[in-house]
Amino acid sequence: MSEYDGGDTGADYGHVETGQEHESLNQLHEVNASEADYNNQFNVYEQDHAAAESTSFDQGHHVEYSNPSGEHYEESDFTSYDHSAAESDHVFAAEGSESSHQAEFSQLDALQAQLDSAFTSITEGHTGGGAEGTEGSAGLGVASN
Repeated sequence: MSEYDGGDTGADYGHVETGQEHESLNQLHEVNASEADYNNQFNVYEQDHAAAESTSFDQGHHVEYSNPSGEHYEESDFTSYDHSAAESDHVFAAEGSESSHQAEFSQLDALQAQLDSAFTSITEGHTGGGAEGTEGSAGLGVASN
């Protein structure tokens, strides 16, 4: 703000104010993100079973008889039993699961604003530069560009 006196020009300004204003705003916001997941699940079940059996049975019986009168009796009885068995079982089960996930994210926000203004204000002005005895008066308002 300034006071200005015109001096010898014959003009008297009561109040003169001039100014300028410049403003600028720059804002940048950036986001980068990523995510990766991996999952692996696997189940195995296995069973083996084996059995063997062997049975052997032998029995013998022999009878012989002779008497003094000359009779003779003879008997033979023989039993043999054999059994063999084998068994084998195998069970196999499997289950699997696998998953993968990947994501990426990017974001960019930009803001720019600019303000320029200038103004001039004269509140009162008196001029007396005409013929002698005449004095002019002017009231000026706010001027802006």
